[in-house]
This record gives sequence, structure tokens and C-alpha cells, in this order.
Amino acid sequence: MTHSDRTRTPPTIPPVAARRTLRTIAVFEAFKGLAAFAAMIGVLDLMHHNVRHLAIELIGYFGMNPHGHYPALILRYADLLPNANVHALVLLAIGYIALRLLESYGLWNARTWAEWLGALSGGLYIPLEINHLMHRFSVINVAVLAGNIFVVCFLLFQLWQRRAKKAICP
Repeated sequence: MTHSDRTRTPPTIPPVAARRTLRTIAVFEAFKGLAAFAAMIGVLDLMHHNVRHLAIELIGYFGMNPHGHYPALILRYADLLPNANVHALVLLAIGYIALRLLESYGLWNARTWAEWLGALSGGLYIPLEINHLMHRFSVINVAVLAGNIFVVCFLLFQLWQRRAKKAICP
């Protein structure tokens, strides 16, 4: 490796664009955390009701075929909810919420650890999203996969840029 190879600057994203992208991802991650919090509150509230009866009313209200895929799925989960381990669900939800809000805070403030956290946590979902897409192809599933791949690639690129800058200017 020659001296000129070591001093070559890596490709970069303009700092303003990088900051805006990081902050957009941070807002999205915070939204996911807050949505999970709202869902947890909703599930806890449902624990005090006849969930199957509510699901049947909801299916009837929207005029859905109770034997269709989604209504059957709703009824299946309505039957599972009363027997669910509430403490485990709450602990999982709190962990997910904390992870998303922590990641959001770190990305908003351009922290390296948050870029690692976001790339790793987002990367874990990609194989699952591909599998889901292969079984249930839809435009929404393609958009979710594409968005997640973009976020993971952007965060990895940011990490690569930081490392390259450190190698050039030790």
C-alpha cells in the first residue's frame, strides 16, 4: 500500500445530509418505541375484557369473513391472550421500548454506539423480513424490507466512514 493509498479520503455523505438522515432514523426508532408502549398499554387493558367477544364484534363491524385469514388470525390470538404470561410480555415490551428509545437518543446525537446498535438490531430483522416476504409477498413487505436494508446500509456506511477517517488522521 503506497502513501497515497493510505491518505485517500473515503467517499462521504455531506455532513448536513448525514445528520438529517440520522435524525430521521432516530425519530422513526422513537416512534417504534412509543408505538410499542401504546401497544403494551392496549394489551394490558385488554386483559380485563372478554377478548374473543371483542374480536368477534370487531370482525362483524368491518363485515369481514370470520373464516378468512386475518379474522382467523385475530381470533387465534384473542384465544391466546387470556392465557399469556403477562409478566414475560411486559418485560419483553419494556426491553424493546428501552432499546428503541436508547437507539433513538444515540442516533439523534450521532453516537457511534447507537450506529452499531441500529445496524445490528436492524440487521437481525432482514432474514426474517425476507422469509416473510417469500411467504406473503406484498408492496408493504417489500417497502419494509427495502427501508430496513437502507437503514442498516446507511449506518454501516457511517461506521465505515468513521473508521476510515481515524485511519487517515490517527
